[in-house]
Amino acid sequence: MECGNLPFLIRRDGTWLYRGSPIVRKEMVCLFASVLRREEDGSFWLETPAERGRIEVEDAPFVAVELDWTGCGRDQVLTLRTNVDELITIGPEHPIRISHDLLTCEPTPYVMVRRGAGRLAIEARICRAVYYELVALAEPWEVHGRKMLGVWSCNCFYPLGEMPHCEDCDCED
Repeated sequence: MECGNLPFLIRRDGTWLYRGSPIVRKEMVCLFASVLRREEDGSFWLETPAERGRIEVEDAPFVAVELDWTGCGRDQVLTLRTNVDELITIGPEHPIRISHDLLTCEPTPYVMVRRGAGRLAIEARICRAVYYELVALAEPWEVHGRKMLGVWSCNCFYPLGEMPHCEDCDCED
């Protein structure tokens, strides 16, 4: 049974609201998160076998709040923990993507949590502290002829940003 719009909002910081009030019980947030779906048009829905309703999401429904890693280089494995305690190993099934603000060009990193019904996935925004940890683990690598700074996980390279050209920096070649 379709219920139309439900009075849920997921804020950019990962806070879930019901009728404007934060849901403070983490178990409830985790329960709702487990039935979150994304349609082909990009809309988010809470869907159980009995009913479904559309909800509003300001950015990404989840936030990656912690990073753990083992190994180094190509053998490195990066694992993120989300605000709903879901563990995600960065790799082909859970790639990182970087979006840039059109006005400031500031990067915002995301990781795919699970597939949606169309080409748009359900993602977690990687919080600033975790992004800085990724940058600390980053190394240079050439991608399509461009020098990039990025991280390895599960034998895949994930660019975090382009390396400056030597004329743009104070480095010695």
